[in-house]
Amino acid sequence: MTSSHLTRRRLMQSGAVVAAAAGGWSPAFAEDVRLRVFWWGSKERAERTDKVNALYQQKNPGVTVAGESLGWTDYWPRLATQSAGRNAADLIQMDYRYIFEYARRGGLMALDPFVGKQLALNEFSQAAVDSGKVDGKIYGISLGLNSTAMIYDKTAIEAAGLKVPTWNMSWQEIGDFAVELTKATKKKDYFGIHDGGRYEPALEVFLRQRGRELYNEEGKLGFGEADIGDWFALWDGLRKRGGCATAEVQALEMGEIDTSLLTLGKSAMVLAHSNQLVGFQALSKGKLALSMYPSGGAGAKPGQYLKPSQLMSVYSRTKSPEAAAKLLDFFVNDLEAGRTLGVERGVPASNAVRKAIEPTLDELSKSMADYVAFVSDKVSALPPPPPQGAGEIQLVLRKVNEQIGFNRLSVADGAKQFMAEAKGVLARG
Repeated sequence: MTSSHLTRRRLMQSGAVVAAAAGGWSPAFAEDVRLRVFWWGSKERAERTDKVNALYQQKNPGVTVAGESLGWTDYWPRLATQSAGRNAADLIQMDYRYIFEYARRGGLMALDPFVGKQLALNEFSQAAVDSGKVDGKIYGISLGLNSTAMIYDKTAIEAAGLKVPTWNMSWQEIGDFAVELTKATKKKDYFGIHDGGRYEPALEVFLRQRGRELYNEEGKLGFGEADIGDWFALWDGLRKRGGCATAEVQALEMGEIDTSLLTLGKSAMVLAHSNQLVGFQALSKGKLALSMYPSGGAGAKPGQYLKPSQLMSVYSRTKSPEAAAKLLDFFVNDLEAGRTLGVERGVPASNAVRKAIEPTLDELSKSMADYVAFVSDKVSALPPPPPQGAGEIQLVLRKVNEQIGFNRLSVADGAKQFMAEAKGVLARG
């Protein structure tokens, strides 16, 4: 995925030069503006984003937009390297998890001076605007609204003679269902669900259902060793019952849609985000559908929340801040761009764009938009912002869960190790 995207970038840059020459102007003119856009995501997202970049060039002669794309796992190390080398892209796709860290380190530009000028936010709700604020200033603009979602292969489940999962099933019930599904399909190295123990968004939902938080307002862990121990035990038990993927099979999943066990045909259910349904379906033969994450059972609190699926930010050292803000505005407000992007990044935050694309949505995209509407009264407020180092803790979670899966750690020792390493990361700041 990575190499193909970089190849696409090179081709796109070459194509921009050819298009410029064909249009009768030279890309070497001093007044030309060159912008780079960097995002993570699937091939489906890359194709849609490339089209919007090309559309912007058509409507704005003299502006060249080069797209760069990587998968989630490779994206953040590359962004960190580019930022350290003072060579980040002008527009940076940003995640709620990282925006506080990048903004407070001076990596992002405050967008408030552009609002009402190059950047219009009058079609955004206050909550949508606030979702991109850090310490009272706007550092990111929401590209869409989504929530966590369990994506399942409806075709495979029904072919196994089972009914599809319902939105109010508990973790125990989904686990039992996954075990039954694995047995019913009778396929080698095929499981009811992937191993979600290493998936931080799932852990966060699990914790919030218990009244805990992943991180508290002070930037500390919002849970204890017993909580993470219960989480690891849930997945260790399911692994041993055959309901979720073995550690060997789970190792194939690299954090991207392309390598997801659902895409690879090795599981019927995965814990993901609602906007990813479009990308998953593009790579899957079976008909896919959405359900909520498992519930915490009777009396549990809501675990899910609505969040900006991604934000778009401007690099603090961009040489063309006004041009970058104008391109950002195009991404979130232009109706033609909105129709091109669809709901792949979530339901558009702009009311005008949302209304414009509704008649154009296919069945799949409409089901995703309907899901966001369905969960809207079943979610809780946004959690406190992740502290600096949260990204590294995500890797610790994956590592410890994997060691438990390979029987290199007991659940109890894994819980102790996770807490020690996570606290160490936070202490370093």
